[in-house]
Amino acid sequence: MELQLALDLVNIEEAIQLVGEVQDYIDIVEIGTPVVINEGLRAVKEVKEAFPSLTVLADLKVMDAGGYEVMKASEAGAGIVTILGATDNATIKGAVEEAKKHGTKILVDMINVKDIEQRAKEIDALGVDYICVHTGYDLQAEGENSFEQLRTIKGVVSNAKTAVAGGIKLETLPEVIAAGPDLVIVGGGITGKEDKKAVAAEMQKLVKEATLV
Repeated sequence: MELQLALDLVNIEEAIQLVGEVQDYIDIVEIGTPVVINEGLRAVKEVKEAFPSLTVLADLKVMDAGGYEVMKASEAGAGIVTILGATDNATIKGAVEEAKKHGTKILVDMINVKDIEQRAKEIDALGVDYICVHTGYDLQAEGENSFEQLRTIKGVVSNAKTAVAGGIKLETLPEVIAAGPDLVIVGGGITGKEDKKAVAAEMQKLVKEATLV
């Protein structure tokens, strides 16, 4: 089980400062979609150069031109690129083929997929590396979470690893860990805290303890 830090509401300078505080306690740093929109793939490149030992995920939420966008993100230093599960199979296949050329991994984000179980089965057969259940910001505000969806995809996925994102905090982390994802993605649960280092350290401790069990 690994811990991913999602950065959404920062610029490049703030991202590097923030990751510097918690780099010892995370496995993957996500350059979130808002950062890519504001800063471009330069954000991926500069964070990877600043922290070469960390895997950098480019949260592009690709919906079309999968091969091209994965190529550009990989060239910038991304080790993982996100594709939307709601897209068509051809886009996912193109992304997977391009990713293999660069040693990059593909994470499929299931945000807003209506039939999670059926789509997870289909995507699992396409050779992706991760399938992620994700409760977006807007649905989090309405009180939804991803834990039940995680249990659903874990029941049908046999090739890909599973990931979970959306509103995870230190208080809810034990419930997330109990559902057994391979990757836990945390944003504001770390970045919104005063002592980010302490929270990240405690989260990593829980995640690693679960891995040992």
